[in-house]
Amino acid sequence: MASPTQNETVSPSSSTLWNSSLALPLSLLLFGLAIRLYFAHVFFLNPDEALHYLLSLQPDLQATYQATLPTSHPPLYIVFLHYWGYLGSSEFFLRLPSVLAATAFCWMVFRWVKLVATESAALICLTLLLFSPSLIYLSTELRQYAFVLLFSGAALLLLELGLTRNSPRFIMASGLALWLALLTHYSAVLVALTLGLYALWRITSSKIHGATLIAWVAAQFTALTIALVLFKTQVLQLKLRGRFAMAAETYLKRSSFHAGQEHAISFVLRATIRLFHYFFSQGAAGVAGLLLFLAAIVLLVRDRPQQNAFASSRQLAFLMTFPLLVNCALGLKDVYPYGGTRHSSYLAIFIFPAIAIALARLTTTRQWLKAASIGFVLLLCNLVPSPTGEYIRHRDQNRKQMLSAVNFLQKEAGPGSLIVTDNQGGLLLSYYLCGSKVVPFSGVVQHFSQAPCGHMQVFSLDPRQWIFHAGTFSNDLLALKAAFKLPSGQRLWVFQSGWLVDNEADFRAELKQFGCPATHDFGRNILACEISLP
Repeated sequence: MASPTQNETVSPSSSTLWNSSLALPLSLLLFGLAIRLYFAHVFFLNPDEALHYLLSLQPDLQATYQATLPTSHPPLYIVFLHYWGYLGSSEFFLRLPSVLAATAFCWMVFRWVKLVATESAALICLTLLLFSPSLIYLSTELRQYAFVLLFSGAALLLLELGLTRNSPRFIMASGLALWLALLTHYSAVLVALTLGLYALWRITSSKIHGATLIAWVAAQFTALTIALVLFKTQVLQLKLRGRFAMAAETYLKRSSFHAGQEHAISFVLRATIRLFHYFFSQGAAGVAGLLLFLAAIVLLVRDRPQQNAFASSRQLAFLMTFPLLVNCALGLKDVYPYGGTRHSSYLAIFIFPAIAIALARLTTTRQWLKAASIGFVLLLCNLVPSPTGEYIRHRDQNRKQMLSAVNFLQKEAGPGSLIVTDNQGGLLLSYYLCGSKVVPFSGVVQHFSQAPCGHMQVFSLDPRQWIFHAGTFSNDLLALKAAFKLPSGQRLWVFQSGWLVDNEADFRAELKQFGCPATHDFGRNILACEISLP
């Protein structure tokens, strides 16, 4: 694996299929970009996207930075969004940087695989990255993940160029990309650790010295300093507030190990399968991807060592397995989630190149059949997805559904109406109906918070509770009635939108008990109905 031709003999027909020119990869890249641009235009914001945008709506840079401190992410993306939002606030415009960043990430990893593997492996990797259903979805979200992937992929590519060419400028550029990744998302700490150990191995086994070595040490020292500052200013405070423990018991429960509830080995197996399922949005394809990943590691370890400037096969095997092992260990310790969650999406940088190497090694007399099979599996994964974690089906997240719901509330509820919503619904009302934040982000948080929404009033649920629960909904209404001295029989509009409602069938039955015989549904993820207070 030391050079592009070491591990693969390319037949004339294969050379035609995996053309070394840029025409085919650029065509794939443009197709992948077009899909992302379409989804960025057609989807309404999910609650977390709305939260990120609302956090960025601050009067100045200092206030924006302060607003990021209670969140679970470093400040860079929200600060960027603060300034980007001055130029436009439509869903498409706000998402455009993420789409471009995620597409550029695919190209960065493609270029890196061309350096350390074969032309066909690089093209297969590019295809997998561009058309992985989960990565497409992340690409169109108003969140940090596209940017941390871009910065991490750039750090890897530039590091490889710096080590191969003994270039301090490429090493410093790699360090800069790594610093940006650390300031974007905490998963970059695991990327930094992996790249640091990989580079150290490369340095000790090659003739890297002088200015290049000094540049690398300086880049690592700066990255460590950034990590320590973030730990002191944000991570430690979040831990003291119990933010991580709350996440591990709620939406990240299946990606965290709970001693006494399951065995460590069963957690590792289940979470690893869910991780690969997450990337392909199909269980069978995920298992196949896992087997190909393991096969690639075995092949890389067994390859004969070569002496040249490129990474050895065993160094690549380490690079691709180490972050999974560390993430798995952190999941067992409840430090960082591991499994079928977007928090592990950074592992795509290491997983997909390994799968691509295994697929490139598969020999067949009909190379077109291999290409067709890869395309068919990816098409199936996108057309018939069975994703893990929070997910809204494409037709249910069409922005026409949200616009219809908002128009319905404006027409049917009208001026003076009272709207009660959970936190995720309140975030979406803030963006689509009210034009300003109607949910609390800081300060003393009560069971319900009240905020004006045009000529209406919105009561939003405690963000720590996040969603409506069928078993507590009647108590929620009694608490609302008492806190704001509302009369019995007061008419309220319930609005709910987001990923989920706890036990939705029972929740809808609860609504019937309060005078809503049938909800007004806008897809499966938006509902509105009028009820009476008990």
